[in-house]
Amino acid sequence: MDYSSLILMERDVETGFVTKELGSYQVSVEAEYVKGFYVKGDTVYLKFDTNKDVEEWEYSAIYDVFNYSIFEEEGFKIEDVDDEYNPTFLITFKYEDDHGYINEKLSLALELIHEAMEKAFNDIEGKQEEYK
Repeated sequence: MDYSSLILMERDVETGFVTKELGSYQVSVEAEYVKGFYVKGDTVYLKFDTNKDVEEWEYSAIYDVFNYSIFEEEGFKIEDVDDEYNPTFLITFKYEDDHGYINEKLSLALELIHEAMEKAFNDIEGKQEEYK
């Protein structure tokens, strides 16, 4: 899917229902990994996955080699999302009502996501036998 922008939606803290649109952000091809982008309370949530179905062995392999530290080094919190078909991750950062700030954090996050996914797929290439 081609993306030109992501819409930041606010979700109610108690119900999780979308309450309003907070902003629109122009993005590049790296947004192809994004599966969710929203605010609850004072936190921005950015959910992403591999952007393609993976084989069973790749599922474990990707989690084994995924570089969590590049996100943490830039001030993001990152965690695995276990209840998804493909390896899925959730990064969070503090929400500020400042379009420029959110745009900057989103751009950085998308660059890191792209870098981490490309590296993970490269790192597991040819390692199918190790994960059977």
